[in-house]
Amino acid sequence: MTQKVAVLGAGKIGEALLSGMIRAGWTKGHLMVTARRAERAEELRSRYGVEAVSNPEAAHAADTLILTVKPQDMGTLLDELAPHVPAERLVISGAAGIPTAFFEERLAPGTAVVRVMTNTPALVDEAMSVISAGSHATEKHLAHAEEIFNGVGKTLRVPEGQQDAATALSGSGPAYFYFLVEAMTDAGILLGLPRDKAHDLIVQAAIGAAVMLRDSGEHPVKLREAVTSPAGTTINAIRELERHGVRAALLAALEAARDRSRELASGQG
Repeated sequence: MTQKVAVLGAGKIGEALLSGMIRAGWTKGHLMVTARRAERAEELRSRYGVEAVSNPEAAHAADTLILTVKPQDMGTLLDELAPHVPAERLVISGAAGIPTAFFEERLAPGTAVVRVMTNTPALVDEAMSVISAGSHATEKHLAHAEEIFNGVGKTLRVPEGQQDAATALSGSGPAYFYFLVEAMTDAGILLGLPRDKAHDLIVQAAIGAAVMLRDSGEHPVKLREAVTSPAGTTINAIRELERHGVRAALLAALEAARDRSRELASGQG
């Protein structure tokens, strides 16, 4: 962990990554941040004890640049960085939908680019970060990206052609669960429970189910069947979910998210 790493455009995800790296043992003196607003940069410097610099300064000083700005701002950032990024830098992109070729075309020939799609559970060190190599990225570059993102959760390597699907499933995934919890909470109120009790019941059910899925190694169908007794309450609920097309709606929703990721890649902001 002797390399210098700069997080550029540090919003919520960038800050979560920065704090996770510190918890994982990175030396604060080897970490830098940039932010669009000077007061935000100062806030991060004060909170974490890292150096706040400009984007060109980060490009000159850091061995690894992690770009965490929004997809629509990435072109502007690269225009600013390109004159200052030597080919030996590792550039990690956290922007949804933007392929590594977009960076390679704008940076020095041979620059190693790694594409990473993480998600907001990085804020609680439970992220899933999906990692793909650009055309010049080596095993060493991928391992370095994993070392960084393992600080805020788990990592998974996929070919870049699968990144849009991973964005739909994992990058946007937490929002689907929040949406489901919101709907189930409303259902609990309809059934006569106070909102706070309905919320607690559902959240703990979600945590318990997730841990069982992770730790048991069982197929979700088998776990669901263990809860679904003949002519019982659960099978009646499942019947209604199927009757209202919940499974088909999820398939359509994820396809829509995948397609939007592709649109972002083609510049359709």
